[in-house]
Amino acid sequence: MLRLTQAPNIVIATLWRDLLCEAGLPASVQRQHLGAAAGHLPPGECLPEIWLTHPEHAERARVLLTELERLPQRQWFCPGCGERVEGGFEQCWNCGALMPR
Repeated sequence: MLRLTQAPNIVIATLWRDLLCEAGLPASVQRQHLGAAAGHLPPGECLPEIWLTHPEHAERARVLLTELERLPQRQWFCPGCGERVEGGFEQCWNCGALMPR
């Protein structure tokens, strides 16, 4: 097994693991329960880690995670207040209007 990277939280770690597994690169999340020890252990020791089952998959796995970071973000302008809304939101954070279809 090979430690690929640390994730900022368990949600991101799970997302990354699932992406890798769907691409045929078996991976697991380790240290997923150490967040409760934050403050008692150094912060870097409490972050979840992504581990690859097969070390030879490391290069392809890094490429996939880099591509995930570079996905274009969707943005739209609210028809109710004109606010720019970015990301995966389907409702305006400012006035609550729904994203136009």
